[in-house]
Amino acid sequence: MRYFPEEQSAYAKVGSDVEEVLKAIAGRYMGEHGKVGPVYRLFSREAFVREEDYRYVMDLDKKLEDLREGQFVYCWSKLWSEKEMEIPLSLSCFSPARVYVNGVQAFASNLNDDVFPDRRCWFRAKVVPGWNHIVLRFTKTATGCGGKFGTGSIKGAPLHFLVPLEDRAGQEGWVYSCPFGEDLKALPGSEAWDIPAAEAGEIVWQPQQAWTESERTAGVFGRLFGEQAGSQAWAWTRIGSRRGAAQEIRLSGTHEGGLTLYAGGIEVYSAASSGTFALTLRLPYGEHDLLVRSTCGGANGASSSIRRRKLGSGSASRRSGLKGWREAWLYLGPFPPGQTPQAEEIGQLQRPFDDGGDGIFWRADLPDTHVRIYLETPLFGRWNYPLGVTLYGLLQTGVELGRGDIEQYVLDHIGQCAALHDYALWDKTQFGAPGINHQLISIDSLDDCGSFGATMLLAMTRRDLPGGRAAADRIAHYISEVQDRRPDGALFRVHGSTDFMQDTMWCDDLYMSVPFLCRYAGLTEDTRYLDDAARQFLLYKKYMYMPDLQIMSHVYDFKFDKPNGIPWGRGNGWVLFSLTELLAVLPENHPQRAGLLEFFRELSAGYLRLQGERGLWHQVLTNSQSYEESSCTSMFVYAFARGVRFGWLNEPEPYTESVFRGWEGLSRYAVDARGNVYGVCRGSGYSFSSSYYKDELLPLLNDTHGIGIVMLAGIETRRLEEHLRSGSQAEVTAQA
Repeated sequence: MRYFPEEQSAYAKVGSDVEEVLKAIAGRYMGEHGKVGPVYRLFSREAFVREEDYRYVMDLDKKLEDLREGQFVYCWSKLWSEKEMEIPLSLSCFSPARVYVNGVQAFASNLNDDVFPDRRCWFRAKVVPGWNHIVLRFTKTATGCGGKFGTGSIKGAPLHFLVPLEDRAGQEGWVYSCPFGEDLKALPGSEAWDIPAAEAGEIVWQPQQAWTESERTAGVFGRLFGEQAGSQAWAWTRIGSRRGAAQEIRLSGTHEGGLTLYAGGIEVYSAASSGTFALTLRLPYGEHDLLVRSTCGGANGASSSIRRRKLGSGSASRRSGLKGWREAWLYLGPFPPGQTPQAEEIGQLQRPFDDGGDGIFWRADLPDTHVRIYLETPLFGRWNYPLGVTLYGLLQTGVELGRGDIEQYVLDHIGQCAALHDYALWDKTQFGAPGINHQLISIDSLDDCGSFGATMLLAMTRRDLPGGRAAADRIAHYISEVQDRRPDGALFRVHGSTDFMQDTMWCDDLYMSVPFLCRYAGLTEDTRYLDDAARQFLLYKKYMYMPDLQIMSHVYDFKFDKPNGIPWGRGNGWVLFSLTELLAVLPENHPQRAGLLEFFRELSAGYLRLQGERGLWHQVLTNSQSYEESSCTSMFVYAFARGVRFGWLNEPEPYTESVFRGWEGLSRYAVDARGNVYGVCRGSGYSFSSSYYKDELLPLLNDTHGIGIVMLAGIETRRLEEHLRSGSQAEVTAQA
């Protein structure tokens, strides 16, 4: 299989020059996935909250008290897509339901669905580039009305939907209609929706997000936080000028209860009791925090009215970057007496605040409406196992080439995940499903934590990453105390995201556990983690090693009590790759080292025999008719190069030749001159049939399972060249 003309290959342009190939791969990746931070959106608890499986609970019986049997209720939201594609969806029905995407029916429940509310109905729906309108129509029956709706792939696509109404544009969630006795003539978002304008005006979409008259007169702090004497709350906005000059801004207002104002970090007004104020601020160019701390005076509550007026060249600016809110202020509280944070701690949107209870975060001046953090980029800032491998390769490339920009890109990606760790944990407890770091926060497999966690630990040796240690400790606890194990201590999967994963052991999981355990042992200086890593290799060898071929089966299935017998390329690559990570840090006197070193030599001999004519290994290692696969090739190149450099291989010459043949094969046939990486097997399931691996697990372009591994192979090839060069120079010097 040829993915591109040979003239377009990296090899045709730069030969086997590792540095140029690495620069091309890293440059393309970073250029296509720029640094984009998280998104801040408003969310109303009065709408639908998601459960841990990322599906919204649309229990309309509880929302609409006067709902009668036979009536219809419509739920409406919208979803953005960068391209035309099919998305996985899931619905559990409390009553008859239909799902429409852009006015076209994508699903209709049947008689069985309607009476089994715990049953999941899985389906896929086509979305188009741009906004896609999703409408659910539920029919009220004696069993209820509504359902649970959302993503059909929790780990792969934790979809969140946005409110489609113009006045709430940018908020996360859904709106739902009043009950109808008959179908709408046109569905929201359909081509005909704009035609019956009168009908559109007749629909009252819930929740209304409006204060009552008495709440409006209570004052913002009173209606948001109540009237507990001595309690305190904060308001926050930003003021500033972008006109290149200092500015003067006049602030004036009234307040009930104590009030303190801070501008640009400086206290500018303070009063212990109710009063009025007027002051003029002169602020330098740029944006500055304006903070208000209000103290509840008791029966009269706490309220304030603050007016801003521009003087000279200055201006008061609205808060930027928050979706779904057109006003200037955010609010935080209430804090019990003596519990309120200091002003310098307030102006941040990365972690919840301690209120002596469950913690609190910012909210808007709307009923039960809160600021939440969401990740909406496809790759940057995301936490998943393939990205752990990609970032590992990028980080090592930055270090190897002395490219601070590449290293900084990786540290910023991982640093964002680490910094939001505490917030994401809190977000899940408050709202059911976190908007960010969903795999890390909802760990239920080694895939969720080990790969990215291992790279995070490496990144922590390069720069302080706030939140990183807490995340690492959670991962270590999960692997050591929570992840299921066989009676002999071997890690395995009792459950899985699909039924076929139940009661299985995957050789992939050596990579999802061992590198993390090795680095965590180094961080904590606790040898138990290193001992566990060593033990896992010998246990996995017992279950999946094929001694006649000196390679590994992909999976052991305890439902049948046998291995599947298929030597999948990348699965075997994970084994040898991870074994080098362990051997590199395992003490020479460790009781398992000799056995593990012998295992490395046995596996290396088995893989060496299976290298293809063009220097690449195949998707099914023993089947030369299966396609040449880039990620396993890269891992064998990486491991062989390390085996030669560290003296683990007794006869290094054939492995040295294999490394250079493998790297040339990658740069000729798998990497083009622009840094695109081809021939990487997509994420896999498993089967007892080799045709599944050969014909269904087809290669993808620029898949994150392989990009980082290719770079790591290049780095080790380069280091092997330098190792051999230095050895030859020493020999020449000795002879002279």
